[in-house]
Amino acid sequence: MDISNDTRSRLAARRDRSLTSIVRDKLEELILRGKLVAGTRLNEQALAKELGVSRGPIREAARLLEREGLVSSVANQGVFVRQLSIEEALELYDLRAYIAGYACARLADRASDAEKAEMRGLVEEMDRCIETNDEARYFELNLQFHDRIAELSDGSRTLALYTSLGKEVRLLRRRVLRGGASMNFSNEEHKQILEAIETGDARAAREAAEQHHINGKRRWLDTL
Repeated sequence: MDISNDTRSRLAARRDRSLTSIVRDKLEELILRGKLVAGTRLNEQALAKELGVSRGPIREAARLLEREGLVSSVANQGVFVRQLSIEEALELYDLRAYIAGYACARLADRASDAEKAEMRGLVEEMDRCIETNDEARYFELNLQFHDRIAELSDGSRTLALYTSLGKEVRLLRRRVLRGGASMNFSNEEHKQILEAIETGDARAAREAAEQHHINGKRRWLDTL
């Protein structure tokens, strides 16, 4: 079967896009897990060798991440993991607080018994992480707890906005959730949010979620 040059070009472009997506996801993971810290220059050659790809997909993936606010390019210097200013960070925390409050209020009005049980399970597992001082696992569960609330709130724009802002905030949050006292304080606030959702109190859920994020902002400021 003969394949036209145009078809070959389209298939090659599709493969390239797929590889770029894979590389993009891997770079995002490295950034959000703190393996590539804020201010780090993306070394195309080293990353290409580590990931087993050419430098082209690294470059294209970096462009995608720049649109999402995770990296920034500097003329004649390269691409760097984004380092947020204090003003940018404070704005992100405030915006995320408002959206989280809205999502929690929506969920309080509509959560099923199964969804409440799921959220309760996450909070209880975070308690176990506090007991064993497993900061890494607590961090992942904390992200899952908040992301899941946004998903279950059943608002597509709410989820998109919360997720987008969350990626930028995660550049900061690992500095906040450190130590047993910090994790314990954080999870007590999760329990307040959960209780409001379980009892169907939308107003209390909104207030608890907003306060939780504002307290996170204050804890971040204390690390400066």
